[in-house]
Amino acid sequence: MYSFFFLEYHQNPATGNLEFRPWVQHFMLAGVRPPLWQFVSYAFLHGGLMHIIGNMFFLYLFGNNVNDKLGNIGYLCFYLAGAVFSGIGHSVLNPSSVIPTLGASGAVATVTGAYLVLFPQALISVFYWFFFIIGTLEIPALYFIGIKMILIDNVITQRTAYVAYDAHLAGYTFGIAAILGMLATGLISTSNFDLWAMLKRWNRRRQYRDAVSGGYDPFTGRTETRRIKVKEVKSPAEQQKDEKSQELRNEISKRMLERNLPAAAALYLELMNHDSEQLLPRQHLLDIANQLAGDNKPAESARAYEQFLTHYGNYEYAEQVELMLGILYCRYLNQPKQAIKYLEAAAKKLADPGQLKMCKDELARLQK
Repeated sequence: MYSFFFLEYHQNPATGNLEFRPWVQHFMLAGVRPPLWQFVSYAFLHGGLMHIIGNMFFLYLFGNNVNDKLGNIGYLCFYLAGAVFSGIGHSVLNPSSVIPTLGASGAVATVTGAYLVLFPQALISVFYWFFFIIGTLEIPALYFIGIKMILIDNVITQRTAYVAYDAHLAGYTFGIAAILGMLATGLISTSNFDLWAMLKRWNRRRQYRDAVSGGYDPFTGRTETRRIKVKEVKSPAEQQKDEKSQELRNEISKRMLERNLPAAAALYLELMNHDSEQLLPRQHLLDIANQLAGDNKPAESARAYEQFLTHYGNYEYAEQVELMLGILYCRYLNQPKQAIKYLEAAAKKLADPGQLKMCKDELARLQK
């Protein structure tokens, strides 16, 4: 880029000033009906030393990490595509302009938009001064790029007529949209920290709020949707029951955080006796079921395991829970029909050879 810049200028013998060489005009993006190749060539030209220094600074600041994510060839193609799209955006939004355009700002804006999507939570150190107060502060890239560089610098305060703001905005748009599309389709790997992951988490929270507002109760697992009528007022006994249930739930959570599983299991049994429709979070319920099995309480642990499968049947290791239920019903509760039901279900999905052999041995013994 710098080599192109130095080739652009020569010293005018008459005035002694630096001026564009005659060929430069042919490689700028013409204002009216530009040739196709000018949508690339214009991005390698700059109108002054500060112009190229500014572009190269932001390309260095944001480009390295984007390059690491896309790879060298992918990054080069992405950069050139950003230059073309920025030029198209500028030409479409300024059809009557006769002023030619040059500069890599649109392509750099594309890379900056990509950085916003890939690393929205990365902290950018910003230098500031106010009279005698000088310092730095760290701002997440999402806010620095989104608010300062895009909204304020290119939308609100368009100060200079010679700056191609529309090319900048087209570059940001292309960079953000293209990277979001690549993340959504799996062309590049996503993480828990990029903008796509943030949007998915926001959507899950929105769906959860919609479900709860429609009547779904995440604690009891009721899925019927209903609107509470104004006349539906709980009796004092019902309110007292709910308060007691919530108190027991809070105590269970507290004991789980302390890893005091025996106390949590005892509180769970009390909760079930108080209100059998109460449902604990998935991992809490599984840990308590395992604790009850270890405490030699087969009936109580079987009840907890069955509640687990009823509400969390899509658990990735559900077959191990089914195996445990089959063993409980076979060896301890003397209910062969229930045991066969769960053992047959587990045998279809078990991958561990030892567990599969145990399951088949139990089935063979029951089916004699």
